[in-house]
Amino acid sequence: MVVEMKENGGAAAAAGNKPQQKVAAVSVKRGEPTLVPPAEPTPTGEQYYLSNLDQNIAVIVQTVYCYRAPGDGAGDVAATLRDALARVLVHYHPLAGRLGISPEMKLTVELTGEGAVFVEADAACDLADVGDLTKPDPAALGQLVYSVPGAKNILEMPPMTAQVTRFRCGGFALGLAMNHCMFDGIAAMEFVNSWAETARGAAELTVPPFLDRTILRARDPPAYTFPHHEFAEIPDVSDTAALYGGQELLYRSFCFDPDRLERVRGLALAGGDLERCTTFEALSGLVWRARTAALGLAPEQRTKLLFAVDGRRRFSPPLPRGYFGNGIVLTNAIAEAGELLSAPVSRAAALVQGAVRMVTDEYMRSAVDYFEATRARPSLASTLLITTWSRLEFHGADFGWGEPVMSGPVTLPEKEVILFLAHGKERKSINVLLGLPATAMDAFQELMDEI
Repeated sequence: MVVEMKENGGAAAAAGNKPQQKVAAVSVKRGEPTLVPPAEPTPTGEQYYLSNLDQNIAVIVQTVYCYRAPGDGAGDVAATLRDALARVLVHYHPLAGRLGISPEMKLTVELTGEGAVFVEADAACDLADVGDLTKPDPAALGQLVYSVPGAKNILEMPPMTAQVTRFRCGGFALGLAMNHCMFDGIAAMEFVNSWAETARGAAELTVPPFLDRTILRARDPPAYTFPHHEFAEIPDVSDTAALYGGQELLYRSFCFDPDRLERVRGLALAGGDLERCTTFEALSGLVWRARTAALGLAPEQRTKLLFAVDGRRRFSPPLPRGYFGNGIVLTNAIAEAGELLSAPVSRAAALVQGAVRMVTDEYMRSAVDYFEATRARPSLASTLLITTWSRLEFHGADFGWGEPVMSGPVTLPEKEVILFLAHGKERKSINVLLGLPATAMDAFQELMDEI
C-alpha cells in the first residue's frame, strides 16, 4: 500500500547485499494504443462506488511479468492476451470504465465500458538484457509499461493499461499500470490470475470477483473511536531534509534467507519484550531501528512506522472471498529515536506487534469513519512506510506459456518506503529494498552485515 506518492514498489531479486548493477538500456518501439472493452455487455451509465479505503491510495502501480519465448504453436501472444483480457473484463467490468468524482466529492468510477488500454511493443534487445530487476530503474523498466502521455492527474488515466513487449529472443513482457484505488495487492493478483486462467481456456474463474464495495460504507453518523496517528504530521527536528537534499540517493537490496530470518526472530525474542512474534514483526522492527540509526536521527526525534494490514478476515463478518477493492488498512507505531536505539530489537518488534494487534474490526471501521469525517490523508513526515509484497503470488501468472521468469514492481516509491519482496524458488527468503542517502546507506549496510 502506498500513500500520496508517485508509486510504486521496486523489484528486488538480488541474492546478496551488494549494490546492484544498473539495468541495461531498453529501447522499445510502441504501436498505437487500442481499447479492449469487455467481450459481452456490462452495466454502463452509472457510477461504481469506491470505499473510503480506496480513496487515499489513488496512485499508479506498475508491474512487469517477463516470460521466456513460447514454444512452437503458441500463436500470437499479444492477440491471446488481448482476447483473454476482453473476456475477463466481463467479470471485472469497472476496470473498463474511467475515474470520476462523485457528488460527495470522492473518487468514483464512471461505468463507461470503453475498455482497458492495450499496447503492443517491440524491444531492440533480448529479454536477458533487461537484467534481474534487482534495482529500481524506471527509465529502463518504465519502457515496458504504458503511461498515458500528457496525463496531468489520475482522472486523465484509465484504471489500467497493459503493454505486451516482444524481445528479439522471442521472449516477451507484460507490463501493467493499474490504479491502486481499484484494488490492493491481493485483489490485483486475483485479477491477474483470473486473466491468466482465462487465457489458458478456463470456462469459469477460480475466484470470481465480489464487486459490491458498499459493504465498507462509513457509519451514519461517522464514529471514529481511535486517535489514528497514521495521519499525524511529525516535525523533522533532525533536519533529515538537508541530508536527503545534499547526497545521492542509493538503492540496495538486502536478502534475508530462512536462516537469516530465524536469526532476526531470535533478536526480536531475546530482549524479553515478546514471548512470540512473526517474521514480519521481527524484520520490520529490525529495519525500522536500523534505518533510524543510519539516518542519525536526534534522540528526541519522533519517528512513525506505517504499514498496511490485510483486513479481509479481521472484519466482522469477514469480507467475501474475491473482494474486489482495497481490504487493507494502515496501522502505525510511533517512538522517539532514542527509545528505539537505547533498547534491543525486541522493543521495536513489540511496537510493530502492538500495531498489528490494534487492527480489529472496530479499528478498521473507525478508520473508514475518520476519513468520512475529516477527509485527512496519511502523512509521511518523519515516517517509514513498509510495503509488503512478500505474500503476493506474482509467480502464478501463467497465461499458457509457463510462469514468469521474473516479475515485480517497476519502481521504488518515495524515500520513506521500504519494500519487502519474496525471493527464491520456494519464495521463503525476503528481499528488503530501500533507498537512503549515501552515508546513511553505508551505515545501514554495516548494521545489516552484523546479522
